Amino acid sequence: MTRMPIKNTPRAATLDDAQPVSRALARAFGDDPMMRWFFPDDSSREAVLGRYFTTLFTRQYAHHGVCERTDAGAAFWVSPEGQAKAVPDAETIQELQNILGDRAPLFRDAVEAAAEHTPKEPHWYLAVIGADPAAQGQGHGAALLRSGLAKADTEGLPAYLESSKPSNLPVYEHFGFAVREEVRLPGGGPVLWAMRREPRPPAGV
Repeated sequence: MTRMPIKNTPRAATLDDAQPVSRALARAFGDDPMMRWFFPDDSSREAVLGRYFTTLFTRQYAHHGVCERTDAGAAFWVSPEGQAKAVPDAETIQELQNILGDRAPLFRDAVEAAAEHTPKEPHWYLAVIGADPAAQGQGHGAALLRSGLAKADTEGLPAYLESSKPSNLPVYEHFGFAVREEVRLPGGGPVLWAMRREPRPPAGV
């Protein structure tokens, strides 16, 4: 019996996709230094990350971001127009606090520290991107990156992200990002690398 290939072509993610999106991201971020810091319990991390990404997706980015998925990955982008709206409301903050438990203050401080380094000019923000490690090497992350960057390039705008995983830096650099700052998170947290990519002429131009 022939196995069906796992499609890595990005498509819009809707609220109906919450389960596969959150599952892929929970697996993708299982070894991420920042997520290990927020969720230190190895035995429960994947399940709790599933709740975390479900909350971010269904309450925040699905409504005010540009969310795309493949069969094994997902990415949440925020356009310049959506950035004022793509902030968690009081109910979302409370839900995240419930998920984070006693780590909630660390999360709040990390978000505030990262926000201090966000570019002031209009830009596309890559809030979340990840692919299930079981599908590693099949191009899911690269396809999602290219799709979002194409939107930024079409508008002639830079792209911005923060990474807390050193092994991801060369990947982002391959796509044109450059490290602009290293941000040590308060409370003894890991380093965040703030990365920016200047716009390129859209393909075919």
